[in-house]
Amino acid sequence: MSSESPPEPSPPLLKSGQGFGPPNDSAVDMEANRGRSDAASQSNLDHEYSIPSTVKFTWLGTYFLLSLLLTIYNKLVLGVFKFPWLLTFLHTSISALGTYGMMHMGYFKLSRLGLRENLALLAFSALFTANIALSNLSLAMVSVPFYQTMRMLCPIFTLLIFRAWYGRTYSTLTYLSLAPLIVGATMTTAGEMKFSDAGFLLTILGVIFAALKTIVTNRFMTGSLALPPVEFLIRMSPLAAAQALICAFATGEVDGFRTALANSEMSSLATFTSLLGNGFLAFLLNISSFNTNKLAGALTMTVCGNLKQCLTVLLGIFIFNVDIDLLKGTGMAVTMLGAAIYSKAELDNKKKQQTGYRKIPQ
Repeated sequence: MSSESPPEPSPPLLKSGQGFGPPNDSAVDMEANRGRSDAASQSNLDHEYSIPSTVKFTWLGTYFLLSLLLTIYNKLVLGVFKFPWLLTFLHTSISALGTYGMMHMGYFKLSRLGLRENLALLAFSALFTANIALSNLSLAMVSVPFYQTMRMLCPIFTLLIFRAWYGRTYSTLTYLSLAPLIVGATMTTAGEMKFSDAGFLLTILGVIFAALKTIVTNRFMTGSLALPPVEFLIRMSPLAAAQALICAFATGEVDGFRTALANSEMSSLATFTSLLGNGFLAFLLNISSFNTNKLAGALTMTVCGNLKQCLTVLLGIFIFNVDIDLLKGTGMAVTMLGAAIYSKAELDNKKKQQTGYRKIPQ
């Protein structure tokens, strides 16, 4: 389906604050923010370092829990409902309906965006869909262990994009922490490495797109536009749902689903209930993911992806009776060590930035 402003109330699912308020309040004109300089704001405190650690860790914990639950849930659902594009359409549709209901209950209000902002959101939804498409295509051309290993490089590409595009630097400890995070996660997913030249290129491109998607998500919510996470979700979800449905038609999933319905393979109440529950869990995860991206930062989100991969394997031992050898066990331990080093680096970076913080006159 994730800077610059002064600290905001968190978590953002409140009835006050930027982008929130009674349903009858007048819309905010975001076009007035077009001239705001990101470069000037970067000399101020980076957004994720302005967030209290307790708030950040609470959202990170929530994101981890929901992400692990949905990963396991998706594995179970796709064993019966073998239509990944239609499942994506279900997730984004329920997210659109859920956020629409929240808006009418007064949890937030829509900002008034200009043509440029709306085109940017459309481009982001295309990036979201392209990221899924590349994942599906590359998985068909490479082995699963190779795919998972390459995805572990996402934090590196995220860091490189931040440095190249935004000129952002990190502490030496942050750079060093990525080594055990990537090596450990790679050891955890080790297996037979099979890939073609085209599969290799598509997998690398998919990793770059995944990193770019996380960064762009963060910038939409912390940059000059500063959309609240739930508003960003309501604007993005319908576009992503429409594109996922188009892909489902193009790949023949819609015809396959119709055939399954005709054969009464999808008509049971249990199947319908499980799909509805899966979509609702995805909606909660989307809210948690966007909030966590805004509060913790894009690089932390990609680091969490590596850590989540190891925890998924760990849970698989108990839930799916997955066998684990010494290499995978050592990989989990190394990844946990990398996560601890990264956490220490982030706490040090926060203290350093807050010490050198200089409030810019508005």
